[in-house]
Amino acid sequence: MAREQIYNFSAGPSVLPASALERARQDLLDYQGCGISVMEMSHRSAWFQEIFDAAKAKLKAALQVPDSHEILFLQGGATLQFAAIPMNLLAGGTADYAVTGIFSGKAAQEAEKYGRVHLAFDSASTGHDRIPPQEQLLLSPDARYFYYCSNNTIYGTQWHYVPEAAAPLVCDMSSDILSQPVDLSRYGLIYAGAQKNMAPAGLTVVILDKALAGQELPCTPQIMRYQTLIENDSMLNTPPCWCIYMLGLVLDWLESQGGVTGMAQLKRERARRVYEFLDNSRLFHPHAQPDSRSDMNVTFRSPSAELDEEFVRGAAARGLLNLKGHKLAGGMRASLYNAMPMEGVTALIDYMKEFEAKHHV
Repeated sequence: MAREQIYNFSAGPSVLPASALERARQDLLDYQGCGISVMEMSHRSAWFQEIFDAAKAKLKAALQVPDSHEILFLQGGATLQFAAIPMNLLAGGTADYAVTGIFSGKAAQEAEKYGRVHLAFDSASTGHDRIPPQEQLLLSPDARYFYYCSNNTIYGTQWHYVPEAAAPLVCDMSSDILSQPVDLSRYGLIYAGAQKNMAPAGLTVVILDKALAGQELPCTPQIMRYQTLIENDSMLNTPPCWCIYMLGLVLDWLESQGGVTGMAQLKRERARRVYEFLDNSRLFHPHAQPDSRSDMNVTFRSPSAELDEEFVRGAAARGLLNLKGHKLAGGMRASLYNAMPMEGVTALIDYMKEFEAKHHV
């Protein structure tokens, strides 16, 4: 099938804007007449410095990053930040963690190596199908920070409010960054793997309050010390050059679509259409509780694993790719990231209607 006939619902690496890919194709062998590809040029060159500075400025503008915060372009994914955050911010003290999915659970386990972790909430007993309201958060009076993951990619839940805590907020926004406005002045640190809404896999963005840097444990490797990374403007080592370049292209596309405000309107409409069908379906049912549902990752299932498998096979044959749920959750998952066109949502719902008509008794 041609690209125009494919809708990629992958949870990550995910669909990228076609216009960004087209521009990358034009520059692939020869970046704007310099004679080499971005993948070949030195990260110390004037050519790449211009790419780097532009991407950083575009991201700062898109998210309205305050001057009190620094943007870092790093590697290692969210997994490296599971350790880097407590090594830099915990300092042997206590941190509050809200465990609402697998990745926040892994982050809490990693942090236990560097200090005390207090679980402010844990939804494991209900299959990670909900986000706690503020009054259910059990916060420590002496916490160094409060950690949560804003969107649960695997189980399809999302925080629809910013939690209140006396300690600095630390948030994994890998799955929903750039999908809505965020008041970053309320956060001590946010981070995100790029492979959902920003760029190809390989880039991790960290945005932190500079006042929190410089408090790392003595054992913290230099490549994980926020103060050192700030001082070297993300270039202590060779950064993920191609991914930073692609981030700049995606941000150009984002601006043309109305920025994060435009993305918020689109994501709500995409999700509304899919959930409206699921809530009225005689065959499918969503996993997450209604007030906790993710706008980015819609998780659902049929009455049996056999029907789930048939649904995924039939979807792929129609060009609706990567709808199989995560191995830990089963069922199906439709990831509706920024670059998913509304036509893809329509095609998915049409197929779900046909499948339901065929199998519902």
